[in-house]
Amino acid sequence: MEKEIEVLKKHIQGHQLKLTRQRQVILETFLSMPPHVSAEELYEKSVKKNSSIGLATVYRTLHLLSQAGLTQGREFGDGQTRYELVYDHHHHDHLICVKCGKIFEFENMDIENLQEKVARDHSFIIQSHKLEIYGSCKECQKKESPQTRQTGERGASR
Repeated sequence: MEKEIEVLKKHIQGHQLKLTRQRQVILETFLSMPPHVSAEELYEKSVKKNSSIGLATVYRTLHLLSQAGLTQGREFGDGQTRYELVYDHHHHDHLICVKCGKIFEFENMDIENLQEKVARDHSFIIQSHKLEIYGSCKECQKKESPQTRQTGERGASR
């Protein structure tokens, strides 16, 4: 947590801003939560620690954390931006359950190597990428009818 606070302090000082108590509480709360948190979820936890925190302050702080390279906002198909810690974390991809909304992180070097090969074959320089795979998790599959599982109903886009 100390490293992240130092990164934020350095970013804030470079932009002639102040590290307010609200910003510090929001960052500390964010770091204590599970990955892929929405602004609203962060607000609900943060306001319990400091009642002067408003939802707009959470949104502004998340934007500031993203600018500082600490977080990244991601949309996983449910219309809500979720934030994850990216500072000092390895690249990973996501499996997203379209039934319950659970998000599973995974790393796979075969996929990473294939993406790099495809880019090389096309004389393309990768700046960034993200892989999101949408489907049904094990628990939701158990709840589906056997007929639905057999046909493997898929969305229109792949």
